[in-house]
Amino acid sequence: MNIVQIEENVKQLIHRISKGELHQKEFIYELLLAYGLRKYSINKLRSGDTNLAEDKENTLFWKLKVYFKIAKQHDLHGLIDQMKNEKRTESNKIRFLIVTDFKTLLAVDTKTQDTLDVPFGDLAKKFDFFLPWAGMEKAVYQGENPADVKAAEKLAKLFDEIKADNFNEDDLNNKENLHHLNIFLSRLLFCYFAEDTEIFKDKQFTSAISKSNEDGSDLSALIGRLFKVFNQSSEDREADLPDYLADFPYVNGGLFKDDIQVPKFTRKSRRILIECGAELDWSDINPDIFGSMFQAVVHTEQRSNMGQHYTSVPNIMKVIEPLFLNDLYEELEKNQNSINKLLQLQQRLGQLKIFDPACGSGNFLIIAYKELRKFEMELLKRIQELELDKTGQLSKPFSVIQVSQFYGIEIDDFAHEVAILSLWLAEHQMNIVFKDEFGEVLPTLPLKESGSIVCDNALLVNWSNLFKSSNVNEIYILGNPPYLGSKLQTQSQKQQLAKCFANSGIKATTLDYIYGWFYKAALFVQAYTKSQFAFVTTNSIFQGEQVETIFNILSNYSLEIKFAYQSFKWKNNARNNAGVTCVIVGITNPLNIQQKYIYKENTKVLVRNINAYLIDGRDLVVSKRTRPLSPNFPKMNFGNMPNDNGLLLLSSEEKDLLVNKNNRISKYIKKTVGAAEFIRGQIRYCLWVKPEEYEEAQTINELNNRFEQIATYRRNSNRSATSILASVPYRFGEVRHKDTNAIIIPSVSSENREYIPMGILSSDTIVLNSAMVIYDAEPWLFSILTSKMHMAWVKVVGGRLKTDYRYSASVIYNNFPCPKLSDKKKELLSEHAFNILAVRENYPNKTLAELYDPAEMPEDLKQAHEENDRIVESLYTSVLLKTDEQRLEGLFKLYEKMCMVKEE
Repeated sequence: MNIVQIEENVKQLIHRISKGELHQKEFIYELLLAYGLRKYSINKLRSGDTNLAEDKENTLFWKLKVYFKIAKQHDLHGLIDQMKNEKRTESNKIRFLIVTDFKTLLAVDTKTQDTLDVPFGDLAKKFDFFLPWAGMEKAVYQGENPADVKAAEKLAKLFDEIKADNFNEDDLNNKENLHHLNIFLSRLLFCYFAEDTEIFKDKQFTSAISKSNEDGSDLSALIGRLFKVFNQSSEDREADLPDYLADFPYVNGGLFKDDIQVPKFTRKSRRILIECGAELDWSDINPDIFGSMFQAVVHTEQRSNMGQHYTSVPNIMKVIEPLFLNDLYEELEKNQNSINKLLQLQQRLGQLKIFDPACGSGNFLIIAYKELRKFEMELLKRIQELELDKTGQLSKPFSVIQVSQFYGIEIDDFAHEVAILSLWLAEHQMNIVFKDEFGEVLPTLPLKESGSIVCDNALLVNWSNLFKSSNVNEIYILGNPPYLGSKLQTQSQKQQLAKCFANSGIKATTLDYIYGWFYKAALFVQAYTKSQFAFVTTNSIFQGEQVETIFNILSNYSLEIKFAYQSFKWKNNARNNAGVTCVIVGITNPLNIQQKYIYKENTKVLVRNINAYLIDGRDLVVSKRTRPLSPNFPKMNFGNMPNDNGLLLLSSEEKDLLVNKNNRISKYIKKTVGAAEFIRGQIRYCLWVKPEEYEEAQTINELNNRFEQIATYRRNSNRSATSILASVPYRFGEVRHKDTNAIIIPSVSSENREYIPMGILSSDTIVLNSAMVIYDAEPWLFSILTSKMHMAWVKVVGGRLKTDYRYSASVIYNNFPCPKLSDKKKELLSEHAFNILAVRENYPNKTLAELYDPAEMPEDLKQAHEENDRIVESLYTSVLLKTDEQRLEGLFKLYEKMCMVKEE
């Protein structure tokens, strides 16, 4: 659930309460639901099962979450102070205190100590106060110095000192040296975290290293000895070990298993090392955030963003929930009255595997681990409730979820080490939550083996090798693999893709880098039939020409799309980051699919099928076509390409200057427009000399000088096709112009516009190659192309430049299905085309960019387009179409039918 949806939910809730449509006692439950808390948990609260309040009619007390009261007194501030000072508020770690008399609402965030005091009707304006319920902590900025930022900054200083004192550039290029340094830093982080979270004694590690010489001369040896102690059980340790070392517990778990070279320390680096422990509270470190921030310590180019990180839990949940978490909660709800079935469900939790084959610092794995532990606690609480009803006694609950169930592949050595460590930290934090809830927890030490997170290239290894047990089958693959278009890939990356697809029959030369992960995941899911995968990916691979590859992968391995999030911005960690336009796609064997859902603009829609365009429709792919599929559609071309080094194109000033020098030049000048000029209303000109006019044009010095420069420029080109053009320096490099009226369509147009601004130009205007052009075009075609029907096709079938529409002849126009048109229909369409153009003429001072800006589009122009839309849509159906999904359903049906006729 995103913040737009949450804000709307809160607005609706306040409206319902104020209108008396909802009873006041339901307010707190509906508020929690508005932030995406699970219906199962809220229903249990409503029934009173988990509400620990005495007065359950007017009070809600939910451990860790909220303490709420409907005020029966006028002094709201006194009431909330009283709640704040109750012992159980602190002992149950209540996050939010809330009181209201439905005129005013007061709240306290006990974690940040922020307060809220607003008129009840204005709560929606302050909805962000409770965003932590939705997993969205308030953005962490440098100036606020929270634990994560301060710790990362301090470690960055320490890293710089260690690097300067121990390594030159060649040393750091040595993989073994770098690996040892990465392990050393991750061990440090564990020690700091351990001494602030009761794994070690309070500040035990900092106290131990403080016993070293002030100049740091013996600190390296001391830390090396400590690391050795952490890897020894009490039986294996030296008998005469000093107490301050022998006092440390046995850690094991692999973190301290290998001997590493501990760097040397100076007085300054020793001081920073001790300050890291003495001045910071590492118990507040959030593994969700800190992993990516910690990488900035080593990758110095990322440090400018060190204070600009926030948890991306809501986005990660978009992957986790539909992939497996929602299904688990449905199982819990379905079997909530059967102890045996709930115990079987818990047993399943201990067997499933989570795998991120591009895991970075482990964010997806950490969130998945935390959410599974939270789910298990819900399950165990329900088992206890049933046991209490049945026997009057409670069994001792225990967790079956181990970090060893979490797998990852990461090519960056440091990120790989951080991912392993972060899982351990997350495990300890969830153990503390488990203890708060049930009073029982397995000891943290010695550490258990971590998940199998390996440092390797995911495209070049066999993923199945990570899973040694032949019984393993329920594996969920997830993550956010790297996406790079073919033109942005290094030679090495291109070679990796080529090896990855070597035996697939799929050409990898033009594929996005992320396709390698889709292909490997498809092979994996085919082998492990109960497995599923879901990736965050750039939306471009489900649009335009690239769709064919996804279609082939799905059909070749008999897989189907289970769910899809249509295009949205994935803002990843940095404040002010515009983000990448992404989709999320879940894919699996059809046997694992009960229902299919498409998520779009805050809605979840149950659909019959999800095709490779991520829409509800039949499985087909729209490939390149050299000629229009629709009858009577004339050919579409690119505009005319100058290839002139700027010498044939003229600004208004340049045109006037040339004509003033020699009036004879005016006969060789024409207006010219490309996409940008057409949309923005910019006037440009070009020199346009016909072959039969060249000899005469050469007699004009101003023109001949330009021709000679163009000839030289083309002759010196490395492209043979351009060199040949040196013989015709007077003309454009590619000439497609016809002396007829023409429809111009910009090749790229903003996604914000409801319609691509198109136009009809007279024969004396030259269209540049940044736009598409149709010569010999009649007005009825303009009517069809400027319709919502055509725009629905463009959005799905066409490619994108970032998020902007990118128009093409071969994929969009040539494949657009249009029924046969009678002369009467053409005449009617032409009338509406002229109507649109006439309305535009009413606004001579506005550019098309302004006229088609959704916020500024004039009402009469909107109306003209709406009338045109209705006429175009009537060509396809007699039913009134309200959505693009309805339009696309008709278009794809007709497309399929017309393709079959063509084949016959």
